[in-house]
Amino acid sequence: MNRLPDRLDGGSSYPLGATFDGLGVNFAIFSAHAEKIELCLFDPGGRREIARFVLPECTDEVWHGYLPDAWPGLLYGYRAYGPYEPERGHRFNPNKLLLDPYARKLAGTLKWTDALHGYPVRGRRADLGFDKRDSAPAMPKAVVTHDIFDWSRDVRPNTPWSETVIYEAHAKGLTKLMEHVPPEERGTFAGLAHPRVIDHLKRLGVTALELMPIHAFVQDRFLQEKGLRNYWGYNSLNFFTPEPGYFASDMQDELRVAVRRLHAAGIEVILDVVYNHSCEGSELGPTLCWRGLDNATYYRLLPDNPRHCLNDTGTGNSFNLGHARVIQMVADSLRYWTTSFGIDGFRFDLGLTLGRTDHGFDPGAGFFDVLRQDPVLGRVKLIAEPWDVGMGGYQLGNFPPGFAEWNDRYRDTVRRYWRGDPGQRPDLAARLSGSGDLFDRRARRPWASVNFLTSHDGYTLADLVSYEQRHNDANGEDNRDGHDNNLSRNWGVEGPTDDEGVNQLRANVQRAMLLTLFASLGTPMLVAGDEFGRTQGGNNNAYCQDNEISWIDWSLLDTAEGSALMDFVSRLIALRKDHAVLRAPAFLYGQDSPGAGINDIEWWDERRGPLSPDDWQNPEGRALAMRRAIRREDGAVEAIDLLLNAGDAPVDFELPEQFVERSLLIDSARPDAGDEPVEGHYQLAAHSAALILTVAEFPQ
Repeated sequence: MNRLPDRLDGGSSYPLGATFDGLGVNFAIFSAHAEKIELCLFDPGGRREIARFVLPECTDEVWHGYLPDAWPGLLYGYRAYGPYEPERGHRFNPNKLLLDPYARKLAGTLKWTDALHGYPVRGRRADLGFDKRDSAPAMPKAVVTHDIFDWSRDVRPNTPWSETVIYEAHAKGLTKLMEHVPPEERGTFAGLAHPRVIDHLKRLGVTALELMPIHAFVQDRFLQEKGLRNYWGYNSLNFFTPEPGYFASDMQDELRVAVRRLHAAGIEVILDVVYNHSCEGSELGPTLCWRGLDNATYYRLLPDNPRHCLNDTGTGNSFNLGHARVIQMVADSLRYWTTSFGIDGFRFDLGLTLGRTDHGFDPGAGFFDVLRQDPVLGRVKLIAEPWDVGMGGYQLGNFPPGFAEWNDRYRDTVRRYWRGDPGQRPDLAARLSGSGDLFDRRARRPWASVNFLTSHDGYTLADLVSYEQRHNDANGEDNRDGHDNNLSRNWGVEGPTDDEGVNQLRANVQRAMLLTLFASLGTPMLVAGDEFGRTQGGNNNAYCQDNEISWIDWSLLDTAEGSALMDFVSRLIALRKDHAVLRAPAFLYGQDSPGAGINDIEWWDERRGPLSPDDWQNPEGRALAMRRAIRREDGAVEAIDLLLNAGDAPVDFELPEQFVERSLLIDSARPDAGDEPVEGHYQLAAHSAALILTVAEFPQ
């Protein structure tokens, strides 16, 4: 801009944020309880405030003003005036520069200082005091942007849920150690689009890349003081800005280009998003954005003592998704990522918090209704983490139609079964068949169950069969952090070993678990690196390890073991794609027959006959077989038998007599075997799983 006016024009209350119209910039920001809001402009370096304007208009609690002749690239922030009355939930302090919640780009980084707090940190009155220091020198500044990107030739994969295979990865950790990526692009959005990354995903066969949080987030002060970093990114500073540290350049389109290239390869992009809380923490935390704009509206506060935040998330605060403007902020953010960055879906961290009301969790909460009816968001993939730490904080299976949910019951049951726990067959059967006991309501489908063995939170798959104790010393908390019940087994030795027998057993159990995952009804999710044996050295809480502990070690793929495991997982995913019966679109209960009295789903053990109630409840039963059958378009009946043996000795499974044309698809104990004929029985090694294909012609 060439000159600064004396005052702002009135502008418009819509849209929220800073909007460039070709002749100037409109600024609009919500606050229900502010008495005045000032717009602060800064020099290009963000160090010096060059102008300050009062937003002249307030329409429906949205403060707004128009700055003529302003252009993209302008740096700005806000100061909000109003009551500083923590006992009533109000924490206005105009000495604190505030980020625009709708900022599209940030300049500078947060520099931790006590001046970021609205109260004197070491004062006798704690958060009831009032701090007069200016926080602007320590604050990043918002940047006016003008997004122009040609999506006209982009073709979204729109993969049906029943065909979806999710690959969870960290935007930085995925490529930080990938030697084929140019050094300046490793660990960045540009790296995600590298041909070697895309080739790996296509060879593996996954259909969706789910990225851990890429919203701009802060580096926690307590971690920096210990020489550590927030690696996972579950501490959002802004919901519209990509994390600046993940760019290889200053080009915001870097992420858009990556998404377009992934789309061109048939791969969807899903974002793990954190709308349940912010980086401002409890009432003792800093004043960076929402707290200073309208603490009593943006956050849920204790009803009988609004000085304190209601902490259903375990992070110090919880957003108030019961308020229309807070819902609007989240919906606007989701819509922005979908339309401006081409994102195909979202996984909601602590998604239960987003449906909390004054009376607890409500699957009919306003936020869910907004998403389901939205013409943009109602068509993307929505995944909920169905828990938080508040009262009634576990709601697996209770989200509304349209949502898939992380199924930790699946994770835990499969882990228990394969480590040899007794009495697992009944629950295992429910998990293998899509967890209909949890999800078969309101016309939901098996895909609503996101099945996983591991996730970013916890052990890797290789560590799950190598460690029984967490090894989190690098986190600086005396190994007290992280889960202490991992349902893992080290098979005789804690950690790495030269014992070939132990290593072979571990490898076989990994393959058996992976075969179980991809043969189960539901949506499978694989964590990056598990397909070739990635390890975190037994660290099951690597949230602060922005280093080789967390980064993907691609050299493992060049080892014989890593390459073989990669081939095995690729075969599993290919089998799932080739055989519709492995990904049935509806729940099966053995009540429908595709032909000749064959049920759509059947169960037995090594003796071939149906399991009696006593058999199901036999705590020592370690063998289980599941058959699913369909009638193909050519009239033939196709069935696939999943054979499981978690025992310590081989089991000879007798197979049903209806089919005479049988062939082995895959066996975890013999990973190179396949496409070989099978007679009326099949011997399955200990700690192993296999898939057998049977086909027969039956009259219609």
